[in-house]
Amino acid sequence: MSLRLHGIRHESFEREAEIAVWAEARGHSLSHTDLWRGESLPELSAFDWLLVLGGPMGVYDEDAHPWLAGEKRFLRASVDAGKRLLGVCLGAQLLSVVLGGQVTKNRCREIGWFEVQATPQAAQSRAFAGLPPRFEAFHWHGDTFSIPEGALWTARSEACAHQAFEACAGRVVGLQFHLETNAESLREIAEHCADEIILDPQKQPCIQPVSAMLERPERLSALRGLLDRILDNMAALG
Repeated sequence: MSLRLHGIRHESFEREAEIAVWAEARGHSLSHTDLWRGESLPELSAFDWLLVLGGPMGVYDEDAHPWLAGEKRFLRASVDAGKRLLGVCLGAQLLSVVLGGQVTKNRCREIGWFEVQATPQAAQSRAFAGLPPRFEAFHWHGDTFSIPEGALWTARSEACAHQAFEACAGRVVGLQFHLETNAESLREIAEHCADEIILDPQKQPCIQPVSAMLERPERLSALRGLLDRILDNMAALG
């Protein structure tokens, strides 16, 4: 079955990346709204699956980004309408808030490649079925979300306990880490958010230099396999 995917973009350099490649390979359509350009959100009838992407702002920064308030209402309406929703980084934080959770500062920034571990609740997950118990993922965040009431807490890392959740029987998934990353998107976020790379092991123990992030490009291929698994699982939901 062909699905209509729609991406919500919060910044020019945080795009669908490998999600777009997956969609094309599976015969799904993909459109998007650039909130940072002032574009309008679509009608609920225009899509089956919402991709809520990352961005450097915080979920509560409505004074600087007034469109955040309308986006939250739109996400709640999309959940209530039974749509599939996948949130990445900022997108996952927005979904947590929409579902009754909270977003706070993490104890440290997590920027670079770090291991993610499945939690015991991941065994109950539909979206995370078939993922390995441990894998390396790409991270770029300073905030963290709480697990909404009734959701499954599915992944954690050493630096950040709440890395992923699943709600609404697999229809709504939040990922703090980035599985959609490819070589281009990695370079772009490293360039545009370079001011966040503070190499101070005492104060920021989980920030890698860009040179380390660019090493071992085979890690990007591994990410794609993980991404495909979650997307295929969500696509298969009735």
